[in-house]
Amino acid sequence: MSKKVVIVESPSKSKTIENYLGSDFVVTSSKGHIRDLSTSGKEGLGIDIENSFEPKYVVSKEKKDVVKELKKVVKDASEVYLATDPDREGEAISWHLAQVLDVDMDKANRVVFNEITKTAVVEALKNPRKIDQDLVKSQETRRVLDRIIGFKLSKLLQKKIKSKSAGRVQSVVLRLIVEKEREIQAFIPEEYWKVKADFIEQDIEFSAELTKYNNKKLEITNGEDALKVFEALNPNFQVESIKTTEKKRESKAPFITSSMQQEASSKLGFKARRTMSIAQRLYEGVTLESETVGLITYMRTDSVRLAESFVEEALEYIETVYGKDYCGKVKTKKKTENVQDAHEAIRPTSIKRTPASMKEFLKPEEFKLYSMIYARTIASLMAAAKFDATSLVLGNNGYQFSASGSIIKFDGYLRVYRDYEKQNNEYLPKLQQDQILASEKIEKTQHFTKPPARYSEAKLIRTLEELGIGRPSTYASIIDTIQTRNYVIVEDKAFKPTEDGVLTSDRLTEYFNEIINVEYTASMENELDEIAGGKDSYVEALQAFLDTFQPLLDNAYEKMETIAPKKTGEICPECGHDLVERKGRYGVFVACGNFPECKYIKKDPVVIEETGETCPKCNSKMIWKTGRFGKFEACSNYPECKYIKNSRQKEEPVMTDEKCPNCGKPIVIKKGRWGDFKACSDYPKCKTIIKEKQA
Repeated sequence: MSKKVVIVESPSKSKTIENYLGSDFVVTSSKGHIRDLSTSGKEGLGIDIENSFEPKYVVSKEKKDVVKELKKVVKDASEVYLATDPDREGEAISWHLAQVLDVDMDKANRVVFNEITKTAVVEALKNPRKIDQDLVKSQETRRVLDRIIGFKLSKLLQKKIKSKSAGRVQSVVLRLIVEKEREIQAFIPEEYWKVKADFIEQDIEFSAELTKYNNKKLEITNGEDALKVFEALNPNFQVESIKTTEKKRESKAPFITSSMQQEASSKLGFKARRTMSIAQRLYEGVTLESETVGLITYMRTDSVRLAESFVEEALEYIETVYGKDYCGKVKTKKKTENVQDAHEAIRPTSIKRTPASMKEFLKPEEFKLYSMIYARTIASLMAAAKFDATSLVLGNNGYQFSASGSIIKFDGYLRVYRDYEKQNNEYLPKLQQDQILASEKIEKTQHFTKPPARYSEAKLIRTLEELGIGRPSTYASIIDTIQTRNYVIVEDKAFKPTEDGVLTSDRLTEYFNEIINVEYTASMENELDEIAGGKDSYVEALQAFLDTFQPLLDNAYEKMETIAPKKTGEICPECGHDLVERKGRYGVFVACGNFPECKYIKKDPVVIEETGETCPKCNSKMIWKTGRFGKFEACSNYPECKYIKNSRQKEEPVMTDEKCPNCGKPIVIKKGRWGDFKACSDYPKCKTIIKEKQA
């Protein structure tokens, strides 16, 4: 008897869903995208630009076996349901699956659920819809646009300045970092002075700072003026005014992708990619005592909306646990052009699954992120915190000093969110108008204004969101890309551009300012949203872009200066041309400047460095050698003795928290000729290699 087939993206998700459905269903996975643009055709774009930008797709080499297996599974199926992720990328994956597996796209076979719980999955299967072709076209426009820019710009930069690559969004992000660095370099510190008085009154220590003179704002810019003020003061201060008012602080909205990444970065120290990886696991399913269930809703969203059913459940929980006074209102956010409202904010799938009750089933980092998501969601539905805020003005010979304090009257949402949003009581003594206070100490201190801070990861993500650049789901890969390309480095937890990064950004700004800028990139995001809503055309959008881009590219090829390799001052022993420095996959090397006519490469002089050990085979001395994988230990009696010490066998693999999508074993980080890469720990039985997605 034929069965119904459900295709999802990841194996772990398929296992979770399989537990919810009966024996009539088979749940399998595509393991992500199965197809991508080919690298054939004109310029290797895989796009027929002259024929309405017709894309040519090919099944990815590593997915051929997956596709073969999927075809077997769906061959005799009574129904095929495409249940990939509920976003633009997921819609495109469903479309590719339908095309390759010959699934009828005129039928309602697209299934979407925002959380992986039995109720949500079963309900979604009862209400399938057709594949949204507008969403597919929007994703396709983005992919084609990125391919054209990525291929054409990268080829130009490699030829002209030896840069590694350029991308539609990553180049704008790099520009922001470079411009910030220029602000820092151009910054001129300005001197200013502070005058502060310390007091102890009613056993309460507090300080007051000079702010005004005769009720006018006072700024002290040099030591001479500071000394005049200091000498004009006496030890006794008079209370000129004291005012206490009640203030409220409302809780923040529940998490969207970008705010979760920012908060995880600043509060938990997680990088964006790590945060998304942990959230993916929480979404796809965690094995509890009696069930496997997704603990959070879909983690790629820019909506703060919460389902009414969840709100009712949560408010009832808040009233039961904390009291009616703690119940607040649902947070709403004005919809902007760059916000999708396809699904909810990131929230727990059940308010009853408290972090404490889930801790034994979660890894430490999963527990930390889940706890923060849970607390943020509950806090968003709780009442405001209330404070008694006191402002104090003390007078001294016409000079006015200010102090402030606040005391929590009602903790409200801070009851559950205090670990992530600190609020300490700042006490001031109870004082009377005109009361005289004797100061313990008066001091003047010199200061200098500081340059603007570099972008931390959290600050960069917040800026990208505010400017409407990229999508929250792509921030992690964009940040990874500019680091992998060595365009930026991380210094004191902030991004600093390298020489290559500055050069690349400057050339792109000089020749492609019309498209590599914040405004154009943000408007392109809006245009992609228009296509997703059926209000714009794939062909028209791409043609409008190309009409702007191609003249800029032609001009750059003609006018951009080609940076010549640096001469070493030596002469090639084979042809007499200058030797130059070149960059290769293993670093900088010296070669003939007459390449490719002359292929001479200078070999570094051999420096024998002993390791202090002896060869276990012939007792000769062991020495360090350098190969394409780095330094290694070998016998000095080579070639008579060819012993090489396998030092890697002694190294423990670097474990990750990821699981192999094919066999479920842990993923480890290995070293290869191209650097570190992720692979299955069960090698050689399982030869899975995890390829990092590029923006």
